[in-house]
Amino acid sequence: MTTRSSMKQQNRRRLIDAALELSAAKGFSTLSLREVTQGAGLSPAAFYGHFRDMEDLGLALLDEVGLSLRRLLREARIRTGKNQSAAKASVDVFLEYVNENKNLFRLFLGERQGASTTFRKAIHAEIDQFVIEVTEDLETSATAAGHPLTSIPYAAEAIVAVVFTVGAEALDLPKHKQDNLAVRLVEEVKIILRGALYGSGGRQLGSTKKPEKDAMPAE
Repeated sequence: MTTRSSMKQQNRRRLIDAALELSAAKGFSTLSLREVTQGAGLSPAAFYGHFRDMEDLGLALLDEVGLSLRRLLREARIRTGKNQSAAKASVDVFLEYVNENKNLFRLFLGERQGASTTFRKAIHAEIDQFVIEVTEDLETSATAAGHPLTSIPYAAEAIVAVVFTVGAEALDLPKHKQDNLAVRLVEEVKIILRGALYGSGGRQLGSTKKPEKDAMPAE
């Protein structure tokens, strides 16, 4: 028997799914409340039982992107084993997320320059949260390895920018053709980390000597 609470959750999910499907085709900022409710098979009155307006629905979608992706990346870093670097584990999980949530990721990318100021601020706040978490990871890793990095927040920002840019490319590729993309992304992340390491004195300027293998923070 379906309870009132579970029915309410189902209706909320239907509204979110309808908004995602429609926004993938035409962009969230151009959607109307009527289109979303028709797509969900619900009435406008049912919509207002869950969201104040379309902007409120959009913010709920952004929360879903940010929270679920950050949780998956944290789990990937925890599961990192001896035979897999943290960078590769995170890249694999990230691309898997993009493949399984293409409409959510399209929304996230497509509305960064959208018409709604509140929406844009919310997206940038989510990106800033990713930068903060990557910064904390780099600081912890560098301390544990005994090899300080320079300008860690800038390195973290560069990593997040690269990852989201490549994620956008992944949207247009079938999953079986993304192996090269994943390899490229891991190498780009490692290059950023090497730059941060060298900038901290991990390699003398002009020296041709390569850093020791374990001189790199957890990649």
